[in-house]
Amino acid sequence: MNEKVKWTALSRSDIAKKLKKGFRVSRNIVRNLLKSHGYVKRKMKKIRNTGEFKERGRQFKKNARLIARYKNAGNPIVSVNTKKKERSGNLYRDGQQYCFDMEIVYDHDYAHSSEGTVIPQGIYDLKYNDAMINIGASEFFCDSIKNWWEIIGCKRYSNATLLLLLFDCGGSNSYRHHVFKQALQMLSNDIGIEIRIAHYPPYTSKWKLMEHRLFLHVSRAMSGVVFKSYKLVKELIEKTNTENGLTVTANIIDKIYEKGKKSCLSIYETGTIIFDAVLGQLNCKIKPVTSS
Repeated sequence: MNEKVKWTALSRSDIAKKLKKGFRVSRNIVRNLLKSHGYVKRKMKKIRNTGEFKERGRQFKKNARLIARYKNAGNPIVSVNTKKKERSGNLYRDGQQYCFDMEIVYDHDYAHSSEGTVIPQGIYDLKYNDAMINIGASEFFCDSIKNWWEIIGCKRYSNATLLLLLFDCGGSNSYRHHVFKQALQMLSNDIGIEIRIAHYPPYTSKWKLMEHRLFLHVSRAMSGVVFKSYKLVKELIEKTNTENGLTVTANIIDKIYEKGKKSCLSIYETGTIIFDAVLGQLNCKIKPVTSS
């Protein structure tokens, strides 16, 4: 009855007990009373921003213009992102599957019980609504992009002169990391075309295309299955599909990468990495350098 009370942790049975003042009240009556007064079970809503980027709207508009320009020119537009890391081994995973017997896993998800870390990195082609997910055990975004280009991109976009890559702002592909740009310079040199980088603004991860168009459906395909091997993860990912025609291929990248790698700031002296005059911290282009 108190208008200041906005939620309660009491169950319907608890509320019924408190309402018993000389008359009987059932759980069903409590349910009907709650419903008639607008009280229903609700989850928390993750909307409030942990931070703010002043140029957020401006960057979103710039990304939209870049996508339109590249699409009209017939150049590839690729969104690159890494899905949540998963531990492999006999460990519990959320979800349900139709089966005769339940899967028996460890009662605790200790790190030493894991057989490794599965990192699925997605390369999503906006124009063709398909994706390649490369599975590895370390940070390998440049090898992942190169893998997509050599298997799909160079054949699909044989006349491409530019490659637009859309990234978020965190992790190994942070716009602040020099190692990230150095690796992309090497990638541009290898594939021989100019790379255009556009980041999503900070604190806007829930608006990324891949979260809604790709990873949501990949998570559904892998739900409730124990990751016993990388091969099994690959098979599960390749089962991903939607009524809108999404198709996904997967590859396993089995390679050991150097940790703690330092960047060489001389990469900016050559002039092949050019930052935009407007919002340059989030946007730049990298031209290939041919070896002499």
